[in-house]
Amino acid sequence: MDKRSEFSAALKNAIKSKDKIAVATIRLMLAALKDRDIAVRDQGKADGINDDGILLLLQSMIKQRQESAKTYGDAGRFDLAEREEAEIDIIRSFMPQQLDDEKIATLVDSLIEKIGASDIKDMGKIMGALKGEYAGRVDMGKAGAIARKKLG
Repeated sequence: MDKRSEFSAALKNAIKSKDKIAVATIRLMLAALKDRDIAVRDQGKADGINDDGILLLLQSMIKQRQESAKTYGDAGRFDLAEREEAEIDIIRSFMPQQLDDEKIATLVDSLIEKIGASDIKDMGKIMGALKGEYAGRVDMGKAGAIARKKLG
């Protein structure tokens, strides 16, 4: 089942179970997906973004919600922070299993060797390769920190 079908099925289930947060979150995901599809149609991609693009979209949605949850928590609005965390959990349910820090470090090491990276200037090549090959499975913030530490 492709991601679009998965979203539609999950939306139907959320509506049936009257899970208001899941319904709202999945609708936001579908709206964001539609926006991205429309944006890439100008580039000749009539079918919209592919599953890797969808995973990158979901990752950015998670990152936005993490930042919002932190802001709300810092402001003492724990009710809103909890809602953001609930949305994060729902979005993560559509993503493949995330790689742990040890596996990310191993990937970064192998990419440094493969690319021949020697300093921080090569960081973009490493991050680009990670995004291309491991979209949705690698926390890019963690990967960037690990790469920066190894190259710095």
